[in-house]
Amino acid sequence: MKIFTEWMDANPIIMEWLDPILVIFACIVVYYLSRTYLIRLIKVLSKRSKSKIDDVILEQGVLSKLSYLGPLIILHQYIEVLPDIVSRYQPIISALIIFIMLAVTGSLLNALYEIYSGLAISKKFPLKSYLQVVKIFIYIIGTLVIISILIGKSPLVLLSGLGALTAVLMLVFRDTILSFVASMQISTSDLVKVGDWVESPTFGADGDVIDIALHHIKIQNWDKTISTIPTHKMIDSSFKNWRGMSSSGGRRVKRSIHIDINSIKFCTQEMLDRFSRIHYISEYIQSKSDELTQYNNQDQSGMDELVNGRRMTNIGTFRAYIISYLRNHPNVRQDMTLLVRQLQSTDTGLPIQLYFFTNTVDWIDYENIQSDIFDHIMAALNGFDLSVYQSPTGSDFNKLSGN
Repeated sequence: MKIFTEWMDANPIIMEWLDPILVIFACIVVYYLSRTYLIRLIKVLSKRSKSKIDDVILEQGVLSKLSYLGPLIILHQYIEVLPDIVSRYQPIISALIIFIMLAVTGSLLNALYEIYSGLAISKKFPLKSYLQVVKIFIYIIGTLVIISILIGKSPLVLLSGLGALTAVLMLVFRDTILSFVASMQISTSDLVKVGDWVESPTFGADGDVIDIALHHIKIQNWDKTISTIPTHKMIDSSFKNWRGMSSSGGRRVKRSIHIDINSIKFCTQEMLDRFSRIHYISEYIQSKSDELTQYNNQDQSGMDELVNGRRMTNIGTFRAYIISYLRNHPNVRQDMTLLVRQLQSTDTGLPIQLYFFTNTVDWIDYENIQSDIFDHIMAALNGFDLSVYQSPTGSDFNKLSGN
């Protein structure tokens, strides 16, 4: 030991550099151990764990960023043993520590959002925009602390000067402030949430909401394209949310058949006999005939003319048939609005509008159900001596010309 001491006294340069070398060596060892062994060990343990929380934290790189803190803390604590030229950079090391802590905090918030997104409540109360505001606030405070460390001033000095920059900050962060307010309106009023079918003609968007962030709302259209709408502009413009339809379990059909007015007429006895054999309206024909017979007997207006008294028509009987057909259809909701009404006649015929709800909200099933219903109804028109209005085509003109 005495010999070593004498040798060190004889070589003061080695003694001067021994402590810095040990500090640098300790930083390298801590960084190497944390990156090579500690993180690997935690990854192995997380794979064996049933919880997904540790997996999310690893995916966000929280531990990878934390591995930089060890060497920086050692340098910060033992900076005085390093040469003066290195000691001058202590504020930079302190600033780097704050920077790494900001990065770790951001990754933890991202991990928190990923964990929350896996919960069912996340679709009803999205927190992404709020977390983004929290991250912006933390980054602003962290940036002020870093600047104060580098310039050697108190953060309060910088904060006192922010009053003069308020107008500039309001201008720079105008969209952010508007989007934050809009996000609060969306969340508190429950206007839109992830998974909703939203239609916004102003922005040409029609599809499912896949993301609600601070500055934008992403909508995946039915053609698989993505529409990105600024959050505050989404509130300023009108849009349609189909969530009520989805939650009700029924999807509306509102569609008309245009009847050729020339095919509308009073029913003859032969027609009534034929209609009475139709299962869905046999009882209707009997009860309606009895009602009209009783009325006409009391009216005594003379039944020689068709326009006297009350008579059944093929269009009215057809409407009764459609109602009965829909009432007996297994894919039509019977607990929701169902009606068949006659609209004002137009130059394209007399519209008979069907208004009902299917028992599914799935798009493909919905289209198949309404197509099957209208296939049947269009084919049944001839049975009531009715025809659909159709504009003249080339074949019609050929028939008129005798070709």
